[in-house]
Amino acid sequence: MACMNWASYAAFLGLVALLTLLPGPDTAVAIKNTLQGGRRRGGWCLFGISTASVVQSTAAAAGLGVLIVTVEPLFLTIKYVGAAYLLFLAVQALRSARRGEYSDDTTPSGGSSSAVAGWRQGFISNICNPKVIAFYLAVLPQFLGTEPTLTAIAVYAVTFPLIGTAYLAVIIHGVHRAREVFTRRRIRRTMDAVTGAALVAFGLRLATE
Repeated sequence: MACMNWASYAAFLGLVALLTLLPGPDTAVAIKNTLQGGRRRGGWCLFGISTASVVQSTAAAAGLGVLIVTVEPLFLTIKYVGAAYLLFLAVQALRSARRGEYSDDTTPSGGSSSAVAGWRQGFISNICNPKVIAFYLAVLPQFLGTEPTLTAIAVYAVTFPLIGTAYLAVIIHGVHRAREVFTRRRIRRTMDAVTGAALVAFGLRLATE
């Protein structure tokens, strides 16, 4: 049984760290939820993102990712649902920026708690991005080799979610610490507008790529 190739894993870590620093829909959704409900809601959003990321990485490692990518109707359905959901969140943010009406109540309409809403938005935005699985399928084989051990597969599968979670945790903490500034009406409207525009861009890119 082959041993873990730590040199390849170090190269993989460097690649994942670089990709994690690139802004994406997860970052925009996490910021949106933190602005709306502080660290608590941002943390639940992060938990949703992390849960979905682990599901995606496990599916890829177990071979289910191949099914999702190769069955075109399934892949397109997931992709378009994800794009539509990002655009839905973008409309919410842009509407909030236009109205400029904010309160201390972080419980969204519809009866859902702030925690559930944060988790739901994080989970759906990540799980409906099939490019994550496509990344695993394209990149992991280059680092795992031809006969990877179960330990190696498990280590690689959790690396991306762990690094992504740590990075977003820092972002959420920073936004929460500066929330007193960000929640000023003019700045909050600007942040909502920027976040909404970013979500529109991410949604359209996901739908058209």
